[in-house]
Amino acid sequence: MLAKVVREAGGQVTGCTTVAAARREIERVRFDLVLLDNRLPDGTGFEFYQQLAQRSPASTVIMITGVPELAQAVELTRNGLFDYLTKPLDLSELAACLLRCQRRWATAAELVRPGVLVGESAAMQRVIEALRGAARHPTTTVLFLGETGTGKDVAARQLHDWTFPGRSPRPPYIALNCSAVPAEMFEAELFGSAKGAYTGADRRRGGLVEAAEGGTLFLDEVTEIPLLQQAKLLRFLESREYRALGNTAPAQFTGRIVAATNRSLEEEIKAGRFREDLRYRLDVFAVRLPPLRDHMEDLDLLAEFHLADLCERYHRPKPCMPPASLQRLRSYGFPGNIRELRNLLERSLLRTPDNVPWLHLDLSWLEGDASFGSIKEPLGGTSEPAPSRNLSALDLQEYQLVQEALRKEGGAIRRAAARLGLSPQALLRRLQKWPELRHGP
Repeated sequence: MLAKVVREAGGQVTGCTTVAAARREIERVRFDLVLLDNRLPDGTGFEFYQQLAQRSPASTVIMITGVPELAQAVELTRNGLFDYLTKPLDLSELAACLLRCQRRWATAAELVRPGVLVGESAAMQRVIEALRGAARHPTTTVLFLGETGTGKDVAARQLHDWTFPGRSPRPPYIALNCSAVPAEMFEAELFGSAKGAYTGADRRRGGLVEAAEGGTLFLDEVTEIPLLQQAKLLRFLESREYRALGNTAPAQFTGRIVAATNRSLEEEIKAGRFREDLRYRLDVFAVRLPPLRDHMEDLDLLAEFHLADLCERYHRPKPCMPPASLQRLRSYGFPGNIRELRNLLERSLLRTPDNVPWLHLDLSWLEGDASFGSIKEPLGGTSEPAPSRNLSALDLQEYQLVQEALRKEGGAIRRAAARLGLSPQALLRRLQKWPELRHGP
Protein backbone atom coordinates (compact mmCIF):
# COMPACT_ATOMS: atom_id res chain seq x y z
CA MET A 1 0.00 0.00 0.00
CA LEU A 2 2.82 2.41 0.91
CA ALA A 3 4.68 1.57 -2.29
CA LYS A 4 1.54 2.33 -4.31
CA VAL A 5 1.07 5.73 -2.65
CA VAL A 6 4.71 6.67 -3.24
CA ARG A 7 4.62 5.54 -6.88
CA GLU A 8 1.45 7.59 -7.45
CA ALA A 9 3.34 10.58 -6.04
CA GLY A 10 6.01 10.04 -8.72
CA GLY A 11 8.58 8.07 -6.72
CA GLN A 12 10.54 4.88 -7.40
CA VAL A 13 10.33 2.38 -4.53
CA THR A 14 12.74 -0.08 -2.93
CA GLY A 15 11.10 -2.24 -0.24
CA CYS A 16 12.96 -3.88 2.66
CA THR A 17 11.39 -6.16 5.26
CA THR A 18 14.31 -6.18 7.74
CA VAL A 19 16.85 -3.81 9.20
CA ALA A 20 19.66 -5.91 7.69
CA ALA A 21 18.20 -5.57 4.19
CA ALA A 22 17.74 -1.82 4.63
CA ARG A 23 21.32 -1.47 5.86
CA ARG A 24 22.59 -3.18 2.70
CA GLU A 25 20.46 -0.89 0.49
CA ILE A 26 21.68 2.38 2.00
CA GLU A 27 25.26 1.23 1.43
CA ARG A 28 24.40 0.72 -2.25
CA VAL A 29 22.01 3.59 -3.09
CA ARG A 30 21.39 7.15 -1.89
CA PHE A 31 17.68 7.56 -1.10
CA ASP A 32 15.84 10.88 -1.10
CA LEU A 33 13.15 9.53 1.23
CA VAL A 34 13.01 6.72 3.78
CA LEU A 35 9.67 5.51 5.18
CA LEU A 36 10.69 3.68 8.32
CA ASP A 37 8.49 1.36 10.40
CA ASN A 38 9.49 1.11 14.04
CA ARG A 39 8.94 -2.55 14.92
CA LEU A 40 10.89 -4.76 12.52
CA PRO A 41 11.81 -8.47 12.72
CA ASP A 42 15.48 -7.88 13.56
CA GLY A 43 15.43 -4.53 15.34
CA THR A 44 13.65 -1.21 15.72
CA GLY A 45 13.31 1.71 13.38
CA PHE A 46 14.43 3.96 16.23
CA GLU A 47 17.79 2.18 16.42
CA PHE A 48 18.15 2.03 12.63
CA TYR A 49 17.46 5.78 12.38
CA GLN A 50 20.66 6.48 14.33
CA GLN A 51 22.64 4.49 11.73
CA LEU A 52 20.75 6.11 8.88
CA ALA A 53 21.58 9.59 10.18
CA GLN A 54 25.27 8.63 10.11
CA ARG A 55 25.32 6.83 6.74
CA SER A 56 22.81 8.94 4.77
CA PRO A 57 22.28 12.28 6.55
CA ALA A 58 20.76 13.93 3.44
CA SER A 59 17.83 11.47 3.31
CA THR A 60 14.41 12.71 4.44
CA VAL A 61 13.02 10.22 6.98
CA ILE A 62 9.40 9.62 8.00
CA MET A 63 8.82 7.25 10.94
CA ILE A 64 5.66 5.13 11.06
CA THR A 65 4.66 3.31 14.23
CA GLY A 66 1.66 1.58 15.74
CA VAL A 67 2.93 2.05 19.31
CA PRO A 68 3.91 5.74 19.57
CA GLU A 69 6.18 6.84 22.40
CA LEU A 70 6.37 10.54 23.15
CA ALA A 71 9.94 10.53 24.46
CA GLN A 72 11.09 8.67 21.36
CA ALA A 73 9.23 11.07 19.07
CA VAL A 74 10.85 14.03 20.84
CA GLU A 75 14.31 12.53 20.43
CA LEU A 76 13.82 11.70 16.76
CA THR A 77 12.35 15.11 15.92
CA ARG A 78 15.16 16.87 17.73
CA ASN A 79 17.66 14.89 15.64
CA GLY A 80 16.19 15.83 12.30
CA LEU A 81 13.26 13.45 11.64
CA PHE A 82 10.98 15.01 9.01
CA ASP A 83 7.70 13.61 10.38
CA TYR A 84 6.30 10.99 12.77
CA LEU A 85 3.10 9.21 11.64
CA THR A 86 0.98 6.78 13.65
CA LYS A 87 -1.00 3.69 12.66
CA PRO A 88 -3.68 3.18 11.53
CA LEU A 89 -2.16 5.25 8.77
CA ASP A 90 -4.23 8.08 7.31
CA LEU A 91 -3.41 7.96 3.59
CA SER A 92 -4.41 11.59 3.04
CA GLU A 93 -2.00 12.59 5.84
CA LEU A 94 0.75 10.51 4.22
CA ALA A 95 0.05 12.05 0.80
CA ALA A 96 0.23 15.54 2.34
CA CYS A 97 3.52 14.61 4.01
CA LEU A 98 4.96 13.40 0.69
CA LEU A 99 3.86 16.66 -0.95
CA ARG A 100 5.74 18.63 1.74
CA CYS A 101 8.83 16.52 1.00
CA GLN A 102 8.59 17.27 -2.71
CA ARG A 103 8.23 21.00 -2.05
CA ARG A 104 11.27 20.88 0.20
CA TRP A 105 13.36 19.15 -2.49
CA ALA A 106 12.10 21.46 -5.23
CA THR A 107 13.01 24.51 -3.14
CA ALA A 108 16.47 23.10 -2.39
CA ALA A 109 17.08 22.35 -6.10
CA GLU A 110 16.02 25.87 -7.07
CA LEU A 111 18.21 27.47 -4.43
CA VAL A 112 21.48 25.68 -5.12
CA ARG A 113 22.61 28.07 -7.82
CA PRO A 114 24.38 31.44 -7.62
CA GLY A 115 22.68 34.82 -7.64
CA VAL A 116 19.29 33.78 -6.31
CA LEU A 117 17.18 35.40 -3.61
CA VAL A 118 16.32 32.98 -0.82
CA GLY A 119 13.16 33.33 1.21
CA GLU A 120 9.55 32.22 1.54
CA SER A 121 8.56 34.84 4.15
CA ALA A 122 6.10 37.62 3.37
CA ALA A 123 8.92 40.18 3.57
CA MET A 124 11.03 38.39 0.96
CA GLN A 125 8.04 37.64 -1.25
CA ARG A 126 7.38 41.40 -1.42
CA VAL A 127 10.97 41.93 -2.58
CA ILE A 128 10.69 39.16 -5.19
CA GLU A 129 7.38 40.56 -6.47
CA ALA A 130 8.94 44.03 -6.78
CA LEU A 131 11.92 42.65 -8.71
CA ARG A 132 9.69 40.72 -11.11
CA GLY A 133 7.81 43.96 -11.76
CA ALA A 134 11.03 45.89 -12.41
CA ALA A 135 12.33 43.12 -14.69
CA ARG A 136 9.54 43.92 -17.18
CA HIS A 137 11.15 47.34 -17.83
CA PRO A 138 14.78 46.71 -18.89
CA THR A 139 15.98 50.33 -18.76
CA THR A 140 14.32 51.49 -15.50
CA THR A 141 16.80 52.66 -12.86
CA VAL A 142 16.49 50.61 -9.66
CA LEU A 143 17.76 51.55 -6.19
CA PHE A 144 18.35 48.91 -3.50
CA LEU A 145 18.24 50.05 0.12
CA GLY A 146 19.04 48.04 3.22
CA GLU A 147 21.56 47.26 5.92
CA THR A 148 24.96 45.76 5.23
CA GLY A 149 24.75 42.05 4.46
CA THR A 150 21.08 41.90 3.46
CA GLY A 151 21.84 40.74 -0.10
CA LYS A 152 21.58 43.88 -2.23
CA ASP A 153 24.25 42.56 -4.61
CA VAL A 154 22.37 39.23 -4.90
CA ALA A 155 19.13 41.11 -5.60
CA ALA A 156 20.86 43.11 -8.36
CA ARG A 157 22.10 39.91 -10.00
CA GLN A 158 18.65 38.33 -9.66
CA LEU A 159 17.04 41.36 -11.31
CA HIS A 160 19.52 41.07 -14.19
CA ASP A 161 18.72 37.36 -14.67
CA TRP A 162 14.97 37.99 -14.66
CA THR A 163 15.31 40.94 -17.05
CA PHE A 164 17.06 38.83 -19.70
CA PRO A 165 15.71 35.28 -19.29
CA GLY A 166 17.02 32.75 -21.79
CA ARG A 167 18.95 35.34 -23.83
CA SER A 168 22.02 33.92 -25.57
CA PRO A 169 24.53 35.36 -25.30
CA ARG A 170 23.47 36.81 -21.96
CA PRO A 171 23.78 40.64 -21.82
CA PRO A 172 26.65 41.79 -19.59
CA TYR A 173 26.36 42.37 -15.84
CA ILE A 174 29.02 44.77 -14.54
CA ALA A 175 29.39 45.68 -10.85
CA LEU A 176 31.40 48.52 -9.33
CA ASN A 177 32.05 49.06 -5.63
CA CYS A 178 32.10 52.86 -5.56
CA SER A 179 33.94 53.04 -2.24
CA ALA A 180 36.92 51.14 -3.71
CA VAL A 181 37.64 53.65 -6.54
CA PRO A 182 39.87 56.68 -5.82
CA ALA A 183 38.09 59.98 -6.53
CA GLU A 184 40.60 61.01 -9.21
CA MET A 185 40.08 57.72 -11.08
CA PHE A 186 36.29 57.51 -10.82
CA GLU A 187 35.46 59.19 -14.15
CA ALA A 188 37.98 57.11 -16.10
CA GLU A 189 36.85 53.90 -14.38
CA LEU A 190 33.22 54.57 -15.20
CA PHE A 191 33.41 56.18 -18.66
CA GLY A 192 36.80 55.03 -19.95
CA SER A 193 39.71 57.11 -21.27
CA ALA A 194 41.28 57.96 -24.63
CA LYS A 195 44.95 57.47 -25.37
CA GLY A 196 46.94 60.35 -23.83
CA ALA A 197 44.01 61.48 -21.62
CA TYR A 198 46.33 61.51 -18.60
CA THR A 199 49.92 60.68 -17.75
CA GLY A 200 50.51 57.00 -18.41
CA ALA A 201 47.43 56.55 -20.64
CA ASP A 202 49.34 54.87 -23.48
CA ARG A 203 46.27 53.30 -25.02
CA ARG A 204 42.50 53.65 -25.20
CA ARG A 205 40.76 52.13 -22.18
CA GLY A 206 37.07 51.23 -22.16
CA GLY A 207 35.06 52.07 -19.03
CA LEU A 208 32.52 50.03 -17.11
CA VAL A 209 29.58 51.82 -18.75
CA GLU A 210 30.80 50.65 -22.15
CA ALA A 211 31.34 47.13 -20.81
CA ALA A 212 27.75 47.02 -19.45
CA GLU A 213 26.15 48.24 -22.71
CA GLY A 214 22.81 46.52 -23.30
CA GLY A 215 22.90 44.85 -19.89
CA THR A 216 23.15 45.99 -16.25
CA LEU A 217 25.55 48.39 -14.54
CA PHE A 218 25.46 47.92 -10.75
CA LEU A 219 26.84 50.77 -8.61
CA ASP A 220 27.25 49.43 -5.08
CA GLU A 221 27.72 51.82 -2.13
CA VAL A 222 26.69 54.72 -4.36
CA THR A 223 26.66 57.20 -1.44
CA GLU A 224 30.47 56.85 -1.21
CA ILE A 225 30.96 58.70 -4.51
CA PRO A 226 32.57 62.15 -3.86
CA LEU A 227 30.38 65.20 -4.58
CA LEU A 228 32.29 66.31 -7.69
CA GLN A 229 31.90 62.88 -9.29
CA GLN A 230 28.23 62.79 -8.23
CA ALA A 231 27.62 65.72 -10.61
CA LYS A 232 29.12 63.73 -13.50
CA LEU A 233 27.03 60.69 -12.60
CA LEU A 234 23.92 62.89 -12.49
CA ARG A 235 24.51 64.15 -16.05
CA PHE A 236 24.96 60.57 -17.25
CA LEU A 237 21.70 59.46 -15.57
CA GLU A 238 19.77 62.39 -17.07
CA SER A 239 20.87 61.90 -20.68
CA ARG A 240 22.27 58.33 -20.77
CA GLU A 241 25.14 59.90 -22.76
CA TYR A 242 28.77 59.75 -21.67
CA ARG A 243 32.20 60.73 -22.96
CA ALA A 244 35.40 58.87 -22.32
CA LEU A 245 38.02 60.99 -20.55
CA GLY A 246 39.97 62.92 -23.22
CA ASN A 247 37.38 62.21 -25.93
CA THR A 248 34.81 64.64 -27.30
CA ALA A 249 32.59 62.12 -29.10
CA PRO A 250 29.56 61.11 -26.99
CA ALA A 251 28.30 57.52 -26.66
CA GLN A 252 24.85 56.31 -25.64
CA PHE A 253 24.11 53.77 -22.89
CA THR A 254 21.01 51.61 -23.46
CA GLY A 255 21.19 49.27 -20.47
CA ARG A 256 19.87 49.38 -16.91
CA ILE A 257 21.51 51.24 -14.02
CA VAL A 258 21.14 49.69 -10.57
CA ALA A 259 22.45 51.41 -7.44
CA ALA A 260 22.64 50.29 -3.81
CA THR A 261 23.43 51.82 -0.44
CA ASN A 262 23.28 50.85 3.22
CA ARG A 263 23.02 54.49 4.31
CA SER A 264 20.00 56.73 4.78
CA LEU A 265 19.83 59.02 1.75
CA GLU A 266 17.89 61.61 3.77
CA GLU A 267 20.66 61.80 6.39
CA GLU A 268 23.40 61.93 3.74
CA ILE A 269 21.60 64.81 1.97
CA LYS A 270 21.11 66.74 5.25
CA ALA A 271 24.82 66.27 6.06
CA GLY A 272 25.74 67.66 2.63
CA ARG A 273 27.43 64.46 1.48
CA PHE A 274 24.92 63.50 -1.21
CA ARG A 275 23.17 65.53 -3.88
CA GLU A 276 19.39 65.71 -3.59
CA ASP A 277 18.93 65.90 -7.37
CA LEU A 278 21.01 62.72 -7.77
CA ARG A 279 18.79 60.99 -5.23
CA TYR A 280 15.74 61.72 -7.41
CA ARG A 281 17.47 60.29 -10.47
CA LEU A 282 18.42 57.10 -8.64
CA ASP A 283 15.23 56.64 -6.63
CA VAL A 284 12.98 55.79 -9.59
CA PHE A 285 12.14 52.26 -8.48
CA ALA A 286 13.32 51.64 -4.89
CA VAL A 287 13.40 48.20 -3.26
CA ARG A 288 14.25 47.80 0.43
CA LEU A 289 15.94 44.54 1.47
CA PRO A 290 14.76 43.53 4.97
CA PRO A 291 17.29 42.74 7.71
CA LEU A 292 17.47 39.07 8.64
CA ARG A 293 15.90 39.71 12.05
CA ASP A 294 12.70 40.77 10.22
CA HIS A 295 12.34 37.46 8.33
CA MET A 296 13.80 34.86 10.67
CA GLU A 297 11.29 32.34 9.36
CA ASP A 298 13.65 32.07 6.36
CA LEU A 299 16.62 31.11 8.56
CA ASP A 300 16.44 27.35 7.91
CA LEU A 301 16.19 27.88 4.16
CA LEU A 302 19.05 30.38 4.14
CA ALA A 303 21.26 28.11 6.22
CA GLU A 304 20.61 25.13 3.91
CA PHE A 305 21.27 27.19 0.80
CA HIS A 306 24.53 28.75 1.99
CA LEU A 307 25.80 25.50 3.49
CA ALA A 308 25.17 23.68 0.18
CA ASP A 309 26.88 26.48 -1.74
CA LEU A 310 29.91 26.42 0.59
CA CYS A 311 30.20 22.63 0.34
CA GLU A 312 30.21 22.90 -3.45
CA ARG A 313 32.90 25.57 -3.26
CA TYR A 314 35.12 23.47 -0.98
CA HIS A 315 34.36 20.19 -2.84
CA ARG A 316 33.18 18.30 0.20
CA PRO A 317 30.06 16.38 1.29
CA LYS A 318 27.32 18.46 2.88
CA PRO A 319 26.78 17.83 6.61
CA CYS A 320 23.33 18.30 8.14
CA MET A 321 22.44 21.30 10.28
CA PRO A 322 21.74 20.26 13.92
CA PRO A 323 18.12 21.25 14.66
CA ALA A 324 19.04 22.34 18.20
CA SER A 325 21.65 24.77 16.81
CA LEU A 326 19.15 26.24 14.38
CA GLN A 327 16.74 26.76 17.26
CA ARG A 328 19.38 28.79 19.12
CA LEU A 329 20.25 30.83 16.04
CA ARG A 330 16.63 32.01 15.85
CA SER A 331 17.21 33.92 19.09
CA TYR A 332 20.16 35.86 17.66
CA GLY A 333 19.74 39.30 16.13
CA PHE A 334 22.34 38.86 13.33
CA PRO A 335 23.52 42.50 13.09
CA GLY A 336 25.61 41.44 10.07
CA ASN A 337 22.53 39.86 8.49
CA ILE A 338 22.89 37.13 5.84
CA ARG A 339 26.59 37.85 5.33
CA GLU A 340 27.19 37.13 9.02
CA LEU A 341 25.19 33.89 8.81
CA ARG A 342 27.25 32.75 5.81
CA ASN A 343 30.48 33.61 7.61
CA LEU A 344 29.38 31.57 10.63
CA LEU A 345 28.53 28.59 8.43
CA GLU A 346 31.81 28.82 6.53
CA ARG A 347 33.90 28.91 9.71
CA SER A 348 31.89 26.02 11.14
CA LEU A 349 32.23 23.96 7.96
CA LEU A 350 36.00 24.36 7.90
CA ARG A 351 36.13 23.10 11.48
CA THR A 352 33.94 20.06 10.75
CA PRO A 353 35.79 16.89 9.57
CA ASP A 354 34.73 15.60 6.13
CA ASN A 355 33.50 12.27 7.51
CA VAL A 356 31.21 13.80 10.19
CA PRO A 357 27.52 13.90 9.14
CA TRP A 358 26.52 16.83 11.40
CA LEU A 359 27.89 20.37 11.14
CA HIS A 360 29.89 21.40 14.21
CA LEU A 361 28.22 24.76 14.70
CA ASP A 362 30.09 26.58 17.48
CA LEU A 363 27.63 29.00 19.09
CA SER A 364 29.51 29.69 22.32
CA TRP A 365 30.49 33.17 21.08
CA LEU A 366 26.81 34.14 20.85
CA GLU A 367 26.30 34.04 24.62
CA GLY A 368 28.23 37.26 25.16
CA ASP A 369 26.71 39.08 22.19
CA ALA A 370 24.20 41.83 22.88
CA SER A 371 22.13 40.65 19.92
CA PHE A 372 21.65 37.16 21.35
CA GLY A 373 18.08 36.78 22.55
CA SER A 374 17.36 40.39 21.64
CA ILE A 375 14.63 39.69 19.07
CA LYS A 376 11.27 38.03 19.07
CA GLU A 377 10.34 35.33 16.58
CA PRO A 378 8.11 36.75 13.83
CA LEU A 379 4.46 35.76 13.67
CA GLY A 380 4.25 32.19 12.44
CA GLY A 381 7.73 31.31 13.75
CA THR A 382 8.72 28.89 16.47
CA SER A 383 9.38 31.17 19.44
CA GLU A 384 8.46 29.88 22.87
CA PRO A 385 6.11 31.60 25.31
CA ALA A 386 7.93 32.79 28.42
CA PRO A 387 6.79 29.97 30.78
CA SER A 388 8.66 27.40 28.63
CA ARG A 389 11.99 28.95 29.54
CA ASN A 390 11.80 27.67 33.11
CA LEU A 391 11.48 24.00 32.10
CA SER A 392 14.05 21.26 32.35
CA ALA A 393 15.72 20.16 29.12
CA LEU A 394 13.52 17.05 28.84
CA ASP A 395 10.30 18.92 29.63
CA LEU A 396 11.27 21.63 27.15
CA GLN A 397 11.60 19.05 24.37
CA GLU A 398 8.14 17.70 25.19
CA TYR A 399 6.77 21.24 25.39
CA GLN A 400 8.16 22.12 21.94
CA LEU A 401 6.79 18.93 20.39
CA VAL A 402 3.30 19.64 21.76
CA GLN A 403 3.57 23.26 20.62
CA GLU A 404 4.55 22.20 17.09
CA ALA A 405 1.76 19.60 16.85
CA LEU A 406 -0.84 22.16 17.89
CA ARG A 407 0.53 24.66 15.41
CA LYS A 408 0.41 22.16 12.53
CA GLU A 409 -3.14 21.12 13.40
CA GLY A 410 -4.42 24.65 13.91
CA GLY A 411 -5.03 24.06 17.65
CA ALA A 412 -7.26 20.99 17.09
CA ILE A 413 -6.74 18.83 20.21
CA ARG A 414 -7.82 15.49 18.73
CA ARG A 415 -5.69 15.78 15.60
CA ALA A 416 -2.70 17.13 17.55
CA ALA A 417 -3.01 14.23 20.02
CA ALA A 418 -3.08 11.74 17.12
CA ARG A 419 0.02 13.35 15.63
CA LEU A 420 1.80 12.96 18.98
CA GLY A 421 0.58 9.41 19.50
CA LEU A 422 -1.38 10.41 22.62
CA SER A 423 -5.00 10.17 23.63
CA PRO A 424 -6.84 13.51 23.67
CA GLN A 425 -7.13 13.16 27.48
CA ALA A 426 -3.35 12.74 27.82
CA LEU A 427 -2.74 15.85 25.73
CA LEU A 428 -5.27 17.83 27.76
CA ARG A 429 -3.46 16.86 30.97
CA ARG A 430 -0.27 18.36 29.55
CA LEU A 431 -2.11 21.49 28.50
CA GLN A 432 -3.25 21.95 32.09
CA LYS A 433 0.45 22.44 32.93
CA TRP A 434 0.98 24.73 29.92
CA PRO A 435 -2.28 26.64 29.36
CA GLU A 436 -0.56 29.24 27.16
CA LEU A 437 -0.26 26.58 24.43
CA ARG A 438 -4.03 26.46 24.05
CA HIS A 439 -3.80 29.80 22.30
CA GLY A 440 -0.32 29.39 20.86
CA PRO A 441 2.21 32.00 19.76
